[in-house]
Amino acid sequence: MTKRAPDGLRLDLFLKMARLIKRRSLAKTICDGGCVTLNGRTAKAASEVRAGDALCIDIRDRYLELRVLRLPTRIEGPDGVVDIIRHEERPR
Repeated sequence: MTKRAPDGLRLDLFLKMARLIKRRSLAKTICDGGCVTLNGRTAKAASEVRAGDALCIDIRDRYLELRVLRLPTRIEGPDGVVDIIRHEERPR
């Protein structure tokens, strides 16, 4: 029996597994606070992420625009998982 990749992944879990946000609880708070958009719409933590989706993360000191290349199967870095289109660091 072969293991196949999931069709979608919860947004908060995706952010943690792709190491875009350090902890899942923080990812949930950021999502539920309206700081993340998925394909142009404000997304909640339980929103499903799929390959090809566009994400924008706008938190206090950082702004990211990215495209999901594939879903991670374990905790790994963003390399190969997302294509970062725009990244801005803001002064605190």
